[in-house]
Order: sequence, then C-alpha cells, then structure tokens
Amino acid sequence: MTMKVQVNPDICAGFGICTGIAPEIFELHDDGYAVVLVSEVAPADEDAMRRAESQCPARAISLSEDASVA
Repeated sequence: MTMKVQVNPDICAGFGICTGIAPEIFELHDDGYAVVLVSEVAPADEDAMRRAESQCPARAISLSEDASVA
C-alpha cells in the first residue's frame, strides 16, 4: 500500500508546521498556504506524515492509503 497526502486549501491557514516536520513533502506556496510536493509518500516518510497531520492546527492535512496496484 502507498500513502497519499493532501492539504485542503480551503482549510489551510498557512501555519507552516508541516513544512518544518517534512520539508521534502510540503512547502508554503507563494500565497502562504501549504502545498504537497509529492504524489505518494515514501514508506520512510510515513511517520513524519502522521506527525504533520496530527500537529496541523487547522486540520488541513489528510492521509489515505491506496491499495491499488500499478
């Protein structure tokens, strides 16, 4: 299974905590809100994604597991 991460742009408040936890996955866009830089999260980064999701003050980050086979 692969993990996918999304930031809801309607909820994101631009705190940037996610970029501090996983700068290889998130960055703040020019408008000040977080964007996801990857389509799938590497297994080694899954713990950081869970931490980013749980520490987002706006609860804008969502994780999902994709069981589809490429």
